[in-house]
Amino acid sequence: MPAGPRPDRPKALPGLTRPGRPFDLITIQAMNESEFLNDLVAGLEQSRLTARPMSWPPEPLGLEPAYAAALAVREMRIAAGDRPAGYKVGFTNRSIWPHYNVHAPIWGTVWQAGVTLAERGAAGPAVLSLDGLCEPRVEPEIVFCLRAAPPAGCSADELVAALDWVAHGFEIVHTHCPGWKFSAAQAVADAGLHGRLLVGERIAVPADLAAVDLVQALAGLRVQLYGQGLLKDEGKGVNVLDGPLQALLHFVRELRATPGAPALQAGDLVTTGTLTDAHPVQPGQTWHSQIEASGPVAGALAGLVVAFR
Repeated sequence: MPAGPRPDRPKALPGLTRPGRPFDLITIQAMNESEFLNDLVAGLEQSRLTARPMSWPPEPLGLEPAYAAALAVREMRIAAGDRPAGYKVGFTNRSIWPHYNVHAPIWGTVWQAGVTLAERGAAGPAVLSLDGLCEPRVEPEIVFCLRAAPPAGCSADELVAALDWVAHGFEIVHTHCPGWKFSAAQAVADAGLHGRLLVGERIAVPADLAAVDLVQALAGLRVQLYGQGLLKDEGKGVNVLDGPLQALLHFVRELRATPGAPALQAGDLVTTGTLTDAHPVQPGQTWHSQIEASGPVAGALAGLVVAFR
């Protein structure tokens, strides 16, 4: 009597062969996932280069393939000569989660070509181009720079010891999803929605500064955001995961948990999420912020003025 098929081996698919053995269901699934990822990466890069809406695949997109796609685009850009400057952490402001239908922070790459350092004492506003961005919005944030890579599983004190400076900044975010309608995974794949980063005056972090003092000072700061001279929004440091330093600590741990993510290194910038909602901006507009803060480092932060063209 002929033996039946082995139950522990996936059934071969008729008509599909490769040298030496037939394709099985596991192989076909892997091929489909690879093709899906390649198509997604190609679509994302095309949308970035043409500043046009992304044509998303009909299949639901999960966070793991979304980060895989974003990292693949990152490698393509590095191979083309772009230089990473650091990272952005998005959706750290829990108060805006319902508006965007997200429920956890995300992260993405910040690029050197998109970073502008505001000049101290400049006579006029910093100027940022919105060319190549889709439906851009402005976000007032707190930016950190690393003097060294923090150790794995670092404490807050170890993280503060790894900091070089802190600054107030404007992140310009944008999306290739029309009307700012997207899933969290689509936002991840879409470069974390990052467009540009304006960094204000950099305040050095003292080597002996206790983490608890920096946590309290940054969590307690307040910001007012003005567009064309009109107050648009107000926010506070505690909005971003209870404080910007806590948001940075969350990111440091999340980055290391993401398969294939690059290692942090000295000189990396990390902007930690908007203190208010994100607000639409257009060429020809001027926006500015005012900071109210006290305590170490935070008390020295100043507002920014930016003119968009």
